[in-house]
Amino acid sequence: MKNLICAILAAVLIVPAVSFAQTSNGPVTRAEVRAELVQLEKAGYQPAAKQNHYPDEIQAAEARVQAADNAYASHGGAPANTAAAAPASMPVVSAN
Repeated sequence: MKNLICAILAAVLIVPAVSFAQTSNGPVTRAEVRAELVQLEKAGYQPAAKQNHYPDEIQAAEARVQAADNAYASHGGAPANTAAAAPASMPVVSAN
């Protein structure tokens, strides 16, 4: 009886964590990529322009989008780009 209770308790605690992890790692849709590109262009990124400093230019645009989302969220709103947010693992490097 004790083993059955432990198994049920473990299942109740593990299943939500596993299901949550699976939903956040899904593939990015074409619409999400397009929405992110539109946001970056509004933040000043020009993909068609001559890019002498490609990583710096796109990272600066990503930082501006993130700063705008943080400012919006700090005033009680939800971030504008929740569906097309850049991955948290993507480092933002400032040009010095």
